[in-house]
Amino acid sequence: MHIAFDAKRLFHNFTGLGNYSRTLVRNLVRFQPDFHCHLYTPRNKQHPETQFFQTHPNIHIHTAAGQPSTYWRSYGIKRNLKAEGVDVFHGLSHEIPIGMHRTNIPSIVTIHDLIFKYYPDYFPFLDRKIYDWKFRYACEHADSIIAISESTKADIIKFYDVEAEKISVIYQTCGEQFKQILHPEKRQKIIQKYELPSIFLLYVGSIIPRKNLLKIVQALPLLPKSLDIPLVVIGDGKAYKQEVLEYIKVHKLTARVLFPKVNYQDLAALYQQASVFLYPSVYEGFGIPILEALYSKTPVITCTNSSLSEAGGKGAYYVESQVESIAEGIEKVLSDTSWRQQLLHAGQQHLTKFDSARLTQQLVDIYQQIGV
Repeated sequence: MHIAFDAKRLFHNFTGLGNYSRTLVRNLVRFQPDFHCHLYTPRNKQHPETQFFQTHPNIHIHTAAGQPSTYWRSYGIKRNLKAEGVDVFHGLSHEIPIGMHRTNIPSIVTIHDLIFKYYPDYFPFLDRKIYDWKFRYACEHADSIIAISESTKADIIKFYDVEAEKISVIYQTCGEQFKQILHPEKRQKIIQKYELPSIFLLYVGSIIPRKNLLKIVQALPLLPKSLDIPLVVIGDGKAYKQEVLEYIKVHKLTARVLFPKVNYQDLAALYQQASVFLYPSVYEGFGIPILEALYSKTPVITCTNSSLSEAGGKGAYYVESQVESIAEGIEKVLSDTSWRQQLLHAGQQHLTKFDSARLTQQLVDIYQQIGV
């Protein structure tokens, strides 16, 4: 089969949506060697994370070739799809081209989350209106919808009145590098490369209000002196990050909260070295960092909000997204060795849901079903 993808974020986004896109396409050509993947992007960006897609013989990259990128992604791309004779079009991040249903090419859209519906104050008014129109259009006109969690599926039905039968839940998995346990010496070299301590707590994610980094920082002084462990933060942000940094400065926590700039290729070593991974977000479409931590055999503290319990299963410890609850969770995970081992064992059992071959086959089944 020839599958076409809206691959803008595959080439230009290096967090959640980009990671989802790259992992999905990489696994598709890995487990389905007869498939050809056509990646449509306004511009082919060279980056270490996109190198695989530049050279694979079954991956074909198509660019806007001088056309305005917004127009091309929404309208002009349809001519390219017809010329290439693709069997199915897959919009990897919430949208499909306008009029796609009139091309006779079946389409699928992945919906990751509807955060803007629950937290409108986090988004500019015009952005919310654009998102709402694009999401609704894609859900109405795509032949099939993929939700990345049961939570997201419920939200699609709630806000867009879509029939449940049209939506398939296909979980994400994480990159293969997080599934390979590094030799302790190699891991230690990477830790030393970034001048990090050998024991630390870890946070990975965008530094934005709903992910609650500030509350993690505020929880640190509540821990007993015996658990005076630094927090390593991997991520970036704007206004909210400045708010966190100001709190750290005022409360003299600078030596206890570290913000290294870590290459993505080295991130697995930090997950595997961390004593606890903290992810007390108030809403996520899924939560890939939870999987990255579970595969790294690192205990996870998160919340039951939205899809997070689907990502963590019985392998995570769930707290309220409040400072005192986060502090209590950290103390329990670090202090109760026997219970910690039970948590880690449950996490490894839970990961069978996210096997790459299994999830890829679920996707292939949908391609073949609608692409006939």
